[in-house]
Amino acid sequence: MSEDGREENKMQGGFKTMPLILGNEICDRFASTGFNANLITYLTQIMHMPMVEASNVLTNFSGTSSLTPIIGALIADSFAGRFWSITVGLIIYLIGMISLTISAVAPSLHPPPCAEHQQCQKATSGQFFILYTSLLLTAIGSGGIRPCVVPFGADQLELKGTHAAAKKGPTFFNLYFFSMGFISLLALTLVVYIQDNVGWGWGFGIPTIVMALSIIVFVVGYPFYIRIKPAGSPLTRLTQVMVAAIRKRNAVRPDDVNLFYQDKELDADLSVTGRLVHTDQLKFFDRAAIVTNDDMLPSGRPNLWRLSTVHRVEELKAIMRMLPIWIMGIILIMALSHNGTFAIQQGRIMDRRITRHFQFPAASISIFTVISMLTSLTIYDRVLVPLARRYTKRPTGITYFQRMGIGLVLAMLSNVSAALVETKRKNAMNLHGVSISVFWLVPQFAIHGFAETFFSVGQMEFVYHQAPESMRSSATALFWLGISLGYYMGTALVTIVHNRTKKGVDWLPDDLNKGKLDSYYWLVTAIQIVNIGYYLVCSKYYKMKTLEAAEGEKVAEIEKERGEEKVELGDTK
Repeated sequence: MSEDGREENKMQGGFKTMPLILGNEICDRFASTGFNANLITYLTQIMHMPMVEASNVLTNFSGTSSLTPIIGALIADSFAGRFWSITVGLIIYLIGMISLTISAVAPSLHPPPCAEHQQCQKATSGQFFILYTSLLLTAIGSGGIRPCVVPFGADQLELKGTHAAAKKGPTFFNLYFFSMGFISLLALTLVVYIQDNVGWGWGFGIPTIVMALSIIVFVVGYPFYIRIKPAGSPLTRLTQVMVAAIRKRNAVRPDDVNLFYQDKELDADLSVTGRLVHTDQLKFFDRAAIVTNDDMLPSGRPNLWRLSTVHRVEELKAIMRMLPIWIMGIILIMALSHNGTFAIQQGRIMDRRITRHFQFPAASISIFTVISMLTSLTIYDRVLVPLARRYTKRPTGITYFQRMGIGLVLAMLSNVSAALVETKRKNAMNLHGVSISVFWLVPQFAIHGFAETFFSVGQMEFVYHQAPESMRSSATALFWLGISLGYYMGTALVTIVHNRTKKGVDWLPDDLNKGKLDSYYWLVTAIQIVNIGYYLVCSKYYKMKTLEAAEGEKVAEIEKERGEEKVELGDTK
């Protein structure tokens, strides 16, 4: 069904919508990447903030940008729908970008420049207010965009209901990340160069113009999109199940699962591709589906605060089963949260000369993450998957649990490389007075790109396929909420390390040559090793969600093509 209640026609959905959706997201990603890539330099060089303070500001900004999607997802799934959530989010983001661009151009909205060894004037409270308001607006805009774009794009393929669409499902996620990686590469080179060599007005202005273009591209496709009718607040449904289960905590649980309450008509909008089948895990919540005398309203419909269907109980179980994997992602983000900003500061004091008159921009070092991600995505999709398919007989080659696990190991190795390179850089400078080449940072960024190919894409596939159908935006927002918490915890980790070490040899001083950044990298490496062990335990005991076909065997075939969900067919009410 569309958002206005109509059924989709043949003109809606399918791969023909991908140029519009990906075109919008390409413009959006170009704008946001170019906008954020060099902010550490803007804060330290233009706003004259100390390194640790600036790094924490950016980490908190990233955390807030990843926190607002949980609100945007609830709005999308409850009443607004994904299309309008994305559109409004893009407009709010654009307003924030316009505000920051004006502050970069207007001399009164930032401190005056200062010479290299001069005491720099810090920004005033009013100038900081404009800066933080601009960043907050972009964070709020992200709340409408991030949780909805990927599910909205995947819906155009999944909800065509065809056997072929199911086979192309995993390809959408690879295509999405490949497209975003390619445009990020352009932003990290072109926009960063303009910011460093032309000026911040154009450096922020160009992404702002592109963001405005992305809104036009997306809205033009309105008639061609499948727009899923919102099924009501998922948070309310989950709360209803918990309240009903608690109310019936003393009720006798029947041995026959067919005695639990089911209602196809009530669950119709929640289960277009099939209802969730009862599972034996988290049995306490099954009590919400036990029928008792006081459960029905005078209208004959159930009082949902006392009685829930099996499908609604299983929605709650599905979300709760995902939580341990979600926690693993929080710990990973915490460990990696400051690596990019610290690496840019490292790059600024390394040898960046390409020619006599051209220096490689420090903020552009992250292009090697993008290059390796693009390369590995292509190899993964065209070489590794067909090869693995021969042995595993899975259309996806390997499961998303295996994909995430490989990504975790690679992310850990990236930090090992970072620690070794920082030790080499510091020894060369302190012992011999030599600045080593900035390209020594390439291995850690390249390995991180390989990790992104496996972990980020695998996690997005996991979230989309394991989340209840009516909660995909909310589940994607849960992914972003995990990133948010990881960033906040990363800020806490850096603050604790800085405060605990500054009385002796400060690990994270403004002058990295006097610090022990390599020790910080070894610390987060140890955290990642523990996290990998935790993940192996969680993935071993995870139970896949199970669907009952809603319309004959068509849904069963789609689920089997994924090769990861066990499907049980039935026609119980």
